[in-house]
Amino acid sequence: MNITRALDLTCRIDRVCVPLNGDDHDYDDLLDAVGERRIVLLGEATHGTHEFYRERARITRRLIEERGFGAVAVEADWPDAYRVNRYVTGASSDMTTREALGDFRRFPSWMWRNTEVCDFIAWLHVHNQTLEPQQRIGFYGLDLYSLHASIEAVVGYLDRVDPPAAARARQRYSCFDHSAREGQIYGAEARLRVEAPCESAVVAELIELRHASVAYLAGNGWVGRDELFFARQNARVVASAEEYYREMYRAEVSSWNLRDLHMAETLEALVEHQTESGRSPKVIVWEHNSHVGDARSTSMSRRGELNVGQLVRQRVGADDTPLVGFTTYHGSVTAARDWGGPAERKRVRRALPGSVEDLFHDVGHPRFLLRTRLDEGLAERLRVPRLHRAIGVIYRPETELESHYVETHLADQFDAVIHIDHTTALEPLERTSVWEEGEPPDTYPSGI
Repeated sequence: MNITRALDLTCRIDRVCVPLNGDDHDYDDLLDAVGERRIVLLGEATHGTHEFYRERARITRRLIEERGFGAVAVEADWPDAYRVNRYVTGASSDMTTREALGDFRRFPSWMWRNTEVCDFIAWLHVHNQTLEPQQRIGFYGLDLYSLHASIEAVVGYLDRVDPPAAARARQRYSCFDHSAREGQIYGAEARLRVEAPCESAVVAELIELRHASVAYLAGNGWVGRDELFFARQNARVVASAEEYYREMYRAEVSSWNLRDLHMAETLEALVEHQTESGRSPKVIVWEHNSHVGDARSTSMSRRGELNVGQLVRQRVGADDTPLVGFTTYHGSVTAARDWGGPAERKRVRRALPGSVEDLFHDVGHPRFLLRTRLDEGLAERLRVPRLHRAIGVIYRPETELESHYVETHLADQFDAVIHIDHTTALEPLERTSVWEEGEPPDTYPSGI
């Protein structure tokens, strides 16, 4: 791109973007664009950036208060998030927000055990006290990693409502006992077998629970409906996790696709449950940009991968599901060096030349909101393929291009993007000495 065209593009963005000043009117334009839509997906460019979590929470509070949204669904395990749901809706014995977040112990715990999530959950807990119990805003997980916890939740529910059925569930789920119910161990062992030892068992349990739903609901009101929904979703998690871990090692089906299909189906089930329970069916989704932005507009699609944003657009309609991404040019991030490693406060290098983040940096505003298709001429320019950075729970700056960039057609990936030029690391509730130390100042480009 020559200098004249680059300047023209940054000027076009400058004319239509909305600078964010930190006041109550920051997201007026975004809320106007949301209107009466029922599902809003809010992304994040990393799993460890303070500003992304804070701004996402600010938007969510306004959507709840001003647009009548009734649930928040996040990239977290179903049973862990449901403990939070019970706390914010006044149905648990947890006395504090930190207690309610106590089940988020699996790596990466800082994704949900951090100061920004703590503040939002505390706000939601207080806000819900102003509402009737059956109208309180819920907090739900969409993910499928909780194999052991979900098994325990299904059996625990059946112990209360149908002990003979609980005995059958224990028998079916005992097929995981040889792997100590650890998904990775189960998947590795299943790879060596002709038949998956638990496949038919988990499906049979899910079918039985569905068939018994009417009987379990009789006379239990909306509280019973919530408990049954929790149990049924846990049975779905077990079935999805069994398939996910099995195929992850066999590599016959993309484990990424299985995971995002599960999350999209869980979102659909949540909307249906909200409707049947007489609650608002409008849901806010919190996930990484790589799950929220439409995969068909990125290099993910060339690998045969799909994601939640794509599936929701296809099933609900592109006009009814705003997809909102976040970007940053440089700063710091909470991430690990390797899977299962400790949380570190790592320096985020300046974005690569020619990337989306580099383009937004050149606009000159420290923070702004851009609706990508508000101006058709700009939209066409934003459909030109560019690199776009994605940092998950692991950050390896020494291989940044290979590890953390995808190619995107931005105007088709997101309906709106929030750019924060300089960002800071998310603060975990448990700050380790490694996190406290942080990293030395950015030396890009000489430090490559």
